[in-house]
Amino acid sequence: MAHPSMRRLERPTLTVYAQPRPGRSALEIVTSIVPYLSLSVLMYLTLGGAELVTLALAIPAAGFLVRTFVVFHDCAHGSLWSSKRVNAYVGRVLGFVVLCPYQRWRHDHAIHHATSGDLERRGVGDIITLTVSEYRLRSFRGRLAYRLMRNPLVMFGLGPILAMMVGPRIATRSQRPRMRHSVLGTDLALLAVVGGLCALIGFETFLIVWMPAALLAGSAGIWLFYVQHQFEDAYWQRPADWDYADAALRGSSYLKLPKILQFFTGSIGLHHVHHLNARIPSYNLQRAHDENKIFHDVPTLSLWAALQTVKLKLWDEDSGKLVSFAQARHGLPMSASPVPQ
Repeated sequence: MAHPSMRRLERPTLTVYAQPRPGRSALEIVTSIVPYLSLSVLMYLTLGGAELVTLALAIPAAGFLVRTFVVFHDCAHGSLWSSKRVNAYVGRVLGFVVLCPYQRWRHDHAIHHATSGDLERRGVGDIITLTVSEYRLRSFRGRLAYRLMRNPLVMFGLGPILAMMVGPRIATRSQRPRMRHSVLGTDLALLAVVGGLCALIGFETFLIVWMPAALLAGSAGIWLFYVQHQFEDAYWQRPADWDYADAALRGSSYLKLPKILQFFTGSIGLHHVHHLNARIPSYNLQRAHDENKIFHDVPTLSLWAALQTVKLKLWDEDSGKLVSFAQARHGLPMSASPVPQ
């Protein structure tokens, strides 16, 4: 359900953009999953004599896999089609391709939208972020673990493996039955299809064709999610001061990418529009931004500026900014006797 503060802003202007067009929605699918699967087949055909070509093809394949994920993401928000059933059906199919159990991911991502920027409700769908004071209170091991987790090599290197390949495969008893069934159903489908492909072309061949594009796409996806909420003037508030619309407009960046990258990322860089009204299909985000002044004074990042945000690690509640470890150390010396975590 829409938050009350969002309703006041969206009713006069935004609902017109939240109307999916079946033809355009179908085109989004055709221009994402079809090129990805075609390039995967071409990568297989170039093996055994043109391995450099195979690896080079992994780059555009990764781009189309990212685009496929954005289409899946639109289905999870119910924004790609007017029918909830069609969104769920298409979402499950695309979720299989991007390794995400549809129902579980849809649930967790909805929590992210409902809690983004709320300091008391961190942890679901977020890049883990500590405040400066929380970091100070951690033990040496706790600080080291946080530093490792926020290290770009870990976040964008191991991150895709843990977040996209391992984590979504795990079903627990604490999950609701529908979430657990979503995980197990996706796992069984993957086991059957991947097992069949490995039997057909061999395990090593399958990994060579699938893994490079999957890892590149996973790294790009995590980076995109990172820069959409992790920038210097991001928005984090305690519950008493938290507001849904402010979290969307101040806590979600407008990542201005070159047109070719905007295509591959499904315009998800217009994240401020998406967070204010998640029912707007990705192909309407740019138009909604251009035609509404409310979006013209939001945090804007160029590609270069976005790359620089990886140095920001901690939320400084005093300054209301995301800061680096060095800035935190300079502004707020570490405690000599930290409290064990």
